[in-house]
Amino acid sequence: MSRPESRTETGAAGPAEPAGQARPEIADQTPDEAATRAAFFEAFGGVRGMVETTVPGLVFVLSYTINRSINISAVAALSISAVLAVSRLVQRDTLKHALSGVFGVAFGAVFAMISGDAKNFYLPGMLYTLGLGVAYVGTALAGVPLLGLILGPVFRENLSWRTRNPGRKRAYVRASFIWGGILLAKSAITFPIYFWGDATQLGWLRVALGIPPFLVAVYFTWIILVKAPAPIDVIAEWEEKERRESAAAD
Repeated sequence: MSRPESRTETGAAGPAEPAGQARPEIADQTPDEAATRAAFFEAFGGVRGMVETTVPGLVFVLSYTINRSINISAVAALSISAVLAVSRLVQRDTLKHALSGVFGVAFGAVFAMISGDAKNFYLPGMLYTLGLGVAYVGTALAGVPLLGLILGPVFRENLSWRTRNPGRKRAYVRASFIWGGILLAKSAITFPIYFWGDATQLGWLRVALGIPPFLVAVYFTWIILVKAPAPIDVIAEWEEKERRESAAAD
C-alpha cells in the first residue's frame, strides 16, 4: 500500500523569487509508511487504547454475570480502569485515552449504583457513541469534517486541507461519514437492548461491538486517505520560512 507523501507547495501566490536565484528545496520530512501508519492508528488510541476502553466493560459484565451485584461489578470495573491509568503514569506515557476511560467508567459506575440498574453502567458510553456519531455526520455535512480536525496534526497539515487541498478535504468528509455511520449503527443496535433487554445481554453486546467496528472504520479511513491527494506539510513550510529568514538576517 502506498503511503501519503507530504507536500510543501503552497498552492497560492507568494513573494516573487529574485531573478536567477534557485528556490531552495524543502527537505523531505515525511515519515516512512510504518511511522505514518503508527501515528494514524495512535490518533485513535492504538491497541492499548482499545484494551483500556474494552477491558473495564468486560470486567463489569463478567462480574455481574457471576455475582449479580451492581456495586461489586462497578467497583471492579473502576479499579481495573484506574490500574490501567496508573500503568500509563508509571511508564510516563500519554494519559489521554486512559483518563478518558477512567472518567467514562466512573460515570457509568456511579450512575449504575445510584439508579440500581446495571444497564446504566453502559449508558454514558452509549450516549457518547451516539453524540460522536452525530458529530461526525454533522461536521461532514457542514464541510468541516471532524476527522480532518483530528488527523490534521497527525499528518503535519493542520487545517491546510480546508482551503488549500480540496481533494483531501473531500476524503476527510467521506471518511467522517463512514465513522458517523458506523457509530450511529452501533447506537441503533445497542439502544433497543438497553430499553428492552437485560444488563448481561447489553454488556456482552457492547463488548462484541467494541473493537471490530473500530477496526473497520480505521481500515476504510486509511484506504480513503491513501487515494486522496497528499497532505501539505505546513510544519515543513514554517520551518523552511524560519530558515530563510534566519539565513537572510545573517
